Amino acid sequence: MTTTPVIPVMKPWLDEAEATAAAEVVSSGWLAQGPRVAEFESAFAAHVGAGHGVAVSSCTTALHLALHLLGIGPGDEVVVPSFSFIATANCVVYVGGTPVFADVEADDGNLSVRTVEPLLTERTRAIVVVDQGGMPADVEPLRALCDSRGIALVEDSACAAGSRYRGAPVGAGAFLAAWSFHPRKLLTTGEGGMLTTSDEQVAERARRQREHGMSVSAAARHQSRQPVLESYLEVGFNFRMTDIQAAVGLVQLAKLDEMVRRRRVLATGYQAMLADVPGLRTVQDPAWGESNFQSFWVELDSGFPLSRNEMLKALAAEGVSARAGIMAAHRQPAYAGHQHGDLSTTERLTDHTLILPVFHTMTEAEQEVVVDVIRRAAGLKAA
Repeated sequence: MTTTPVIPVMKPWLDEAEATAAAEVVSSGWLAQGPRVAEFESAFAAHVGAGHGVAVSSCTTALHLALHLLGIGPGDEVVVPSFSFIATANCVVYVGGTPVFADVEADDGNLSVRTVEPLLTERTRAIVVVDQGGMPADVEPLRALCDSRGIALVEDSACAAGSRYRGAPVGAGAFLAAWSFHPRKLLTTGEGGMLTTSDEQVAERARRQREHGMSVSAAARHQSRQPVLESYLEVGFNFRMTDIQAAVGLVQLAKLDEMVRRRRVLATGYQAMLADVPGLRTVQDPAWGESNFQSFWVELDSGFPLSRNEMLKALAAEGVSARAGIMAAHRQPAYAGHQHGDLSTTERLTDHTLILPVFHTMTEAEQEVVVDVIRRAAGLKAA
């Protein structure tokens, strides 16, 4: 009995270099947050054009920390997209704030001034804009809106390492941006995240807060030849990254540009081979930037013969592991009754999009399998 090989929706690009880097840390005896974390922070911040990097345990803790640093609490509203993983909204709740769900634009799945501005009130303290699936959001108009209202813009760039916005890396110059290194992202450390900021004092406080609010870091304390009596300046968190993760992250960072290049080749292939499929729309770069195509999604409308769920089943039957589109967080039981504006575009995208396989080592033959299943479902010949 033969089994059809499965084409995964995503596969991290890992090899002996990451294994060697992790083993060197283990051999050194310094496993917790230490010199590799500091090196990774500096290198990542430089790569994305940020002033400062603060490595943490996940993107969720990075967002949590960002909102905590802004002083958001009970009575404060934070506008977030519903069209995002639920962690984006959860972080608002963690600090006692109220998430207000905004709709997104159909082309890129991101917030815009048009979808956000009607929801702003005197209680609005921040907007969290997500670069969904690596698609760069148009943040300049949102920054201008926030500046005019005296509110903060937090960039949830979880998926966007390697994406570009108006000629610069996504996150360049951002006051607060959060990043993910989960295995579903291009650059992975297993788990892990980063908070980047343009403000040195914010970075210094973030470093204390991720380490229980200690006045001196554990690394500095252990490196000192003299006794160090630390104090705890405020209530903090344990959001630290390990040196093992950071060592892997440094190797991954050196591969990032090549990962983006390969994914963009695959995205161009999908766009070309699916261009004539009736009732199907492929995601495209926006006018203001270039995506890393962390996710490559397509939308099926009434002109396509199968529903989204039927198409997922057809792909699975041929060994292709696709995924349903981005969730609509406001539909989840945890957020029943939370306030929001019109979310018709979010609901349409959630119900009618699917994410196709894209990963660095994907072959042209594997991509053709994916495309051929879709084209046959639409009654067309192979590309």
